[in-house]
Amino acid sequence: MKVVAILLAAGAAKRFGSDKLRHALPHDVPIAIQAARNLRAVFGDGVLAVVRPDAKELAALFSKENCKVTVCERAAEGMGASLACGVRAANAAGPADGYVVALGDMPFIRASTIAAVRDALAGGAALAAPYFRARRGHPVGISGRFRAELESLRGDEGAKMLLAAHAGELVKIPVGDPGAIRDIDAPGDLAPPIVV
Repeated sequence: MKVVAILLAAGAAKRFGSDKLRHALPHDVPIAIQAARNLRAVFGDGVLAVVRPDAKELAALFSKENCKVTVCERAAEGMGASLACGVRAANAAGPADGYVVALGDMPFIRASTIAAVRDALAGGAALAAPYFRARRGHPVGISGRFRAELESLRGDEGAKMLLAAHAGELVKIPVGDPGAIRDIDAPGDLAPPIVV
């Protein structure tokens, strides 16, 4: 089964105040590169990073990590356009059976969480997502049967509408991974989380 990991790294990071995807974590690895490494721990070289046209340095960093890189010319439209671009690129060498969609500003997701989502797709799930303390997290697994819907996405909604329309088909994977719900929107989000 061909499941492709798509890392969406084409956002503008307006709330962060600078290029958050290239911002270094305490161990000196940029946020988006750590997110890519987490995916690569499960998918090896089967990771596709989607970047903005003006993100040449970030694209070069992804290439050094052995990620395939696709430039989304319509990235300014929002996450939906970036996801559509990523799905088209993932199918360029033949149809994919599924996609594990992760966000470039979520560097703390454990490999075990990513593998669980991939395994749910491989087991026949139409949609799959990790749940930490009853909150849906990332990455999200989407069957290849939704390819046409994904390729037609626009704007900033991403796959939210697709997940809502097919909520009965979503496999909810309970995880003990707070990284599945932890994204970096502002510099304060980099502080260690308090897990109660």
